[in-house]
Amino acid sequence: MAAGIFAILDDISALMDDVAVAAKLATRKTVGILGDDLAVNAEKATGFLSSRELPVLWAITKGSLVNKLIIVPVALLLNLFFPAAIKVILILGGLYLAYEGVEKIIEYFFHGKKTSDKVVEKEQQDDSAAEKAKIKSAIATDFILSIEIVIIALGSVSDKTLAIQIITVSAVAILATVGVYGIVAVIVRMDDAGYNLIKRSGNKGFLSTLGTVLVKSLPVIIRILSVVGTIALILVSGGIFVHNIEYIHHLYPQIPSIVKELALGLVAGLAAVLVITVGKKVFSSLKPQA
Repeated sequence: MAAGIFAILDDISALMDDVAVAAKLATRKTVGILGDDLAVNAEKATGFLSSRELPVLWAITKGSLVNKLIIVPVALLLNLFFPAAIKVILILGGLYLAYEGVEKIIEYFFHGKKTSDKVVEKEQQDDSAAEKAKIKSAIATDFILSIEIVIIALGSVSDKTLAIQIITVSAVAILATVGVYGIVAVIVRMDDAGYNLIKRSGNKGFLSTLGTVLVKSLPVIIRILSVVGTIALILVSGGIFVHNIEYIHHLYPQIPSIVKELALGLVAGLAAVLVITVGKKVFSSLKPQA
């Protein structure tokens, strides 16, 4: 009986070793998309009152965990029974990301005044409603990015046993959520940490200087993340098209991949914005007037 127990423990140890190696490989392959995920979510998790930053971030984090609880088993089942569906889902997700990224660019360059008016109008609206809307948008974007993370992780262990696939993909999904939103939490609380340092140092010395740097750096970091997050949305979408559409993958191989992905993301985003804008106008014209 003792020999049987030791044999089981040996099997478990071997499985964990395999999972550790597979998880390391999967994490390395998803590091790019995790960087994009960080930029996008840091931008989306900011812009709230200081007292609401952590509650909002926690709400988005819980939504992200729920996303992965849905995506991981569905991805594993589809990979097992209907692998062709994974590419279709990825491409649809890519279109959504491209649309969101290009819409931000169009809003910034062509609707600057309207954006300012919207800010004033939003300040007059119920704060909780605006907060819920932003949380919902962040969770929706996280859902698409989570699909990409899970699929890439799954692809890196597709030749392994089902047990290793399940444990590895689950581990990467958890690490992605904890790591990304942990870093986002640090970023959004930079100013509070800075104010505390200034207060404790009596506005003198190195700690005061460090606190001032943290406070002044946050708006700059947020602006940078806003730009990086938008570019990340377009690059991720373009990467989805390049890696999952055979014709596009082999099209113009001499062009650097990042340029190709950016161009494809922009084209797909513009097409999506055009279709959705026209669709809204057609729907609005068909809607019976009150």
